[in-house]
Amino acid sequence: MYDLTGFQRDLLYVINGFDQPSGQSVKEELEDHYDGEINHGRLYPNLDTVVNKELVEQGELDRRTNYYAITDAGEEALQERRQWENHYLEDF
Repeated sequence: MYDLTGFQRDLLYVINGFDQPSGQSVKEELEDHYDGEINHGRLYPNLDTVVNKELVEQGELDRRTNYYAITDAGEEALQERRQWENHYLEDF
């Protein structure tokens, strides 16, 4: 996860929290968190990045809608990140 941007890490967290969300569902969840609009030009290239890194898989719900799902490698990366964070946040 060291080579991911904060936005890409947030994508992993959101995708992990849902069962095969669409890109639109991911976008809406992030917009709530970021308190503002996230445009397609930001969302989809970053989704492509985490898919290409095999942290997320992409599939088709229908001809117009893709879903995203965390892979085993993505889950492992999230767990390792959480352990690293906990090392520095133990006192909270």
